[in-house]
Amino acid sequence: MPPEVKAQQEDPSSIKPANNSNAGSNDKNKPASSGFFSTLKGLISKPKGTNNDDALREAIEDFMGELEEDDISSPVATHEKSLISNVLKLRDTTVLDVMIPRADIAGIEVNASQEALMELLAERQFSRIAVYKENLDDILGSIHIKDILSVLASKKDVNIKSMIRNVPIVSPSLPVLDLLRKMQSEKKHMVFVVDEYGGIDGLATIGDVIEAIVGEFDDEFDTEDDPQMVKNTDGSVLADARVDIDEFEEEFGLILSEEEREEVDTLGGLVFFTASRIPARGEVIKHESGMVFEIVSADQRRINSMRIRNIPEREE
Repeated sequence: MPPEVKAQQEDPSSIKPANNSNAGSNDKNKPASSGFFSTLKGLISKPKGTNNDDALREAIEDFMGELEEDDISSPVATHEKSLISNVLKLRDTTVLDVMIPRADIAGIEVNASQEALMELLAERQFSRIAVYKENLDDILGSIHIKDILSVLASKKDVNIKSMIRNVPIVSPSLPVLDLLRKMQSEKKHMVFVVDEYGGIDGLATIGDVIEAIVGEFDDEFDTEDDPQMVKNTDGSVLADARVDIDEFEEEFGLILSEEEREEVDTLGGLVFFTASRIPARGEVIKHESGMVFEIVSADQRRINSMRIRNIPEREE
């Protein structure tokens, strides 16, 4: 019998593997991430209905935590790592975390004139404008810039009431992922957010949800600068009410109490917390530390800017 035929008839189990000194080298040369990808493959390939969501999430989180920022050999780039991390955080993110507060809502009364609508659009360049009856708590819906332009192009008078579109109303505790599914199913790009008393607390758009994933981005209509603090020669400080408390104390030292740090985030919030109300323009509010807040600009809903005097000297 020819040798090659005899070899084919031998029992395969009796054939011993060749003694290869390099057999274990492949394991040593495998990337550290191979264990993660093996785990990921196993989790994804599990039968449908298997409860492996938490295991998959934990595997991804562990892998992302092991990646080095400056590791050029990493299978995941820095920007990809950021996106994946943001997506993982969405499960714990609610509408309250992404919504635009009530004070920043651009709205118009349903019986307002065409001139008033044009003035609002010139001042607040948004594609959707909230429409209310008497105040924002009596919300009716929104109007779209496309509908307004269509009427103007037809040389007709703008009738706000005839252009109102329905807008869903959601709770601030609604998870962002559920909000995304709601927007997708109802084909809506904006929702109103209500508080526990049924009043309008804010609104959220599809853009706000996207920014929660990819980070904030500005367009050509975003003209607001970052909140500023300007030191004057007399020792006073002219500050935007949006200045963060942490930024203020980083500049001037630890001035506030622990309770104030827990309750407020901005200088405007600090003044509101101290006065227990929104002070009027020109009003002076004294803080227990000796600081004096002079309200430079404010309206019925919020403080815009202030002048701060008697700031305590930083302790060395």
